[in-house]
Amino acid sequence: MVLTGPRQSGKTTLVRHFLRETHALISLDEPDVREVARRDPRTFLSTNKPPVIFDEIQYAPELLNYIKHHIDKNRNMKGQYVLTGSQMFPLMSNVSESLAGRASVLTLHPLSWGERLGTLPSSSPVEYPVNGIPGGPGPDGIAEGMLRGGFPELTVEKDRDSRRWYSSYVQTYLERDVRNLRNVGDIEEFLRFIKALAARNGQLINMADIGRDIGLALNTVKAWISILVASHQVVLLRPYFRNMGKRLVKSPRVYFMDSGLVCYLSGIQTAKHLLNGPMGGALFESEFIAELIKWNCNKGYQPALYSWRTSDGKEVDCVMEEEGRLWPFEVKSSSTFKVDFAGAVADFMETFPEAKHGRVVYAGEKVWSLADDRITAVPFSWVSMW
Repeated sequence: MVLTGPRQSGKTTLVRHFLRETHALISLDEPDVREVARRDPRTFLSTNKPPVIFDEIQYAPELLNYIKHHIDKNRNMKGQYVLTGSQMFPLMSNVSESLAGRASVLTLHPLSWGERLGTLPSSSPVEYPVNGIPGGPGPDGIAEGMLRGGFPELTVEKDRDSRRWYSSYVQTYLERDVRNLRNVGDIEEFLRFIKALAARNGQLINMADIGRDIGLALNTVKAWISILVASHQVVLLRPYFRNMGKRLVKSPRVYFMDSGLVCYLSGIQTAKHLLNGPMGGALFESEFIAELIKWNCNKGYQPALYSWRTSDGKEVDCVMEEEGRLWPFEVKSSSTFKVDFAGAVADFMETFPEAKHGRVVYAGEKVWSLADDRITAVPFSWVSMW
């Protein structure tokens, strides 16, 4: 099994907790251990026999071919090697070359709202029954939760200063993941780039504009966005078209996976500032999209999520494609429901009749059914039940 996800999402803690009685844990994050593994992988594996966990496997990719040989000799033995890593692209490139068909891949993101609030995962976000949805956080509680973010350490340590934690997190991320993924010479310049992208959270990416604003070449902007995707900091939502080719060539929207990180990078320090500031709507939207991704990943799925916008300005925030079905979502940060919130979803369903049901997610408390129950508006607290 390969477990990937952003730094500090709890990968090591998770595997140590569940496999502590059956697997030894070897951290390749330690320089001396890593050096031995890379210099003589055969001997290293013979010394550290399975069942074993190799933490941060991307630091010693030389091990993968030898792990492959051991798996091939013992195909009837499952779960002998558990590999973790926080850098998606280089890790998965090596895994696909060496362990194709031999390893399942799971992604662990920061905690979902349900995990933070202590509610158990429930049904599908598209099929969850709308009756009897329990009370959850109101707008102020949602804003407080978004400001703090979903990293486990901040959830467990309630008194921890979140801004100081994110400051340390960003510095560690820049010094470790960024330097390892790409030869970025000017870390301060990369930090300015992240902040510029955070200010565009939820927007269509215009890479030329970003480069012009902070003085970067277009190819550099593309490469640095790939770093953020590779290290699970952001996700790109391509526009939905029936034509797959069009999805690939049109500009995507960018969403940060952790709202607390966006708030830190953008200088948002209070829940009031988040609610009333110009980024409030985009943050609420990205928080919901992150929840959709987490729900799917926690079930072992790779979600197919898109945005949708027409040339005449019709759009919905998110479209999920699931087993050939389409589910449009519109996300509103308002705590008061208005019927016109559902207009974009109705437009999508008229354009794509295969979309049988749509959702409007808002910050209020009541459930509303519209268009002969084909469109349902539900509170944001709904996501805490996933």
